Parts: sequence; structure tokens; C-alpha cells
Amino acid sequence: MDITIIQACKKQQREAQRLVYEKMATKLYYVCKRYLKKEEEIEEVLADTFFIIFTKIDQLKELHAFEAWAKKIAVNQCLLQLRKNLNFNLYLEDMSYANQPLADEVTDLEEADLMNLLNYLPEGCKAIFNLFVVEGYSHKEIAQQLQISEGTSKSQLNAAKTKLKELVTTFYYQKAR
Repeated sequence: MDITIIQACKKQQREAQRLVYEKMATKLYYVCKRYLKKEEEIEEVLADTFFIIFTKIDQLKELHAFEAWAKKIAVNQCLLQLRKNLNFNLYLEDMSYANQPLADEVTDLEEADLMNLLNYLPEGCKAIFNLFVVEGYSHKEIAQQLQISEGTSKSQLNAAKTKLKELVTTFYYQKAR
């Protein structure tokens, strides 16, 4: 992100804010999509994220860290949304994959495929998997962010990994009959 644009945003210049939105909206949308399933929640969280970015940008000290700062705001907004709606102490509900197509043959699993499979996880498992594996948070940090125990974070991560292995086997490494 161009430092002059960020400086202009600090001065509340609308054109600079529009440029930041255009540059960051897609990236932040996909950050939100990693945590949330419902499109209306993603859009709401994205709007809240940009509101916070533009109202708190004067707190950003390191202008070159703008994108990481914006991403962290998006993640935190997603976590706020999840805390409103989820009980992270609940475990995986019984999920059915019977209506899902199987891969015709063994294929290479791409990152995009794995990210799509995350959508089949319950939101709590998905959020903890993203925080631990993608964002690099520790179980202690996850527990603090989500107001759960470290043990709950660990068990949800384990459940997510187990379910992802099943999904990968089902969708990618099972020969069609």
C-alpha cells in the first residue's frame, strides 16, 4: 500500500479512503470468508472493518504495516461476530457428505481446495483452525481472543484436523465407483 495514500487517509481524504477500499476489499473479504459462512455476516464484518480502519487509522504508527494491521482488524471483527453466535465448547455435530460429489480420481490437493473444505467444518472448529494454522496464534492467544479455555482450543483444533482428514479422503483420494 502506498504510504502517501495512507497518510491521506489519516487526513480523512475521501479519495484516499476509496483507493484503500478498492485495494483492500477483496483481500479482507477472503480473510472474513475464512472465518464466517454467511454472506450477510461477511459483508457486515467487512463494513465494520473498514469503519474501524478509517476511524482508527491515526493510531497506526508504522505505515508500512498497514496491510497486516487491517488484516488483524478484520480477524478481530470476525472473532467478535463468532463470539456472539457460537458456543466453542460444543463439539463437531454429525455432518453428512452423502450429497457431495466425489473426485473421479486421485488429484493434487491445492490450497484453494483445502480452504473450500474448511467451509464444511462447524464455525467454531473452522475459526480455531484458521487462528492456529493460518494466522499463527498460540492456543493461549486463541483462548483469550475467544474467551474459552486453552483445552477447548486444543480439542477444537484436533477435531478440525480429524474432520479435514476425513474430508480430504472423501473428496480427493477416493476412486469413483
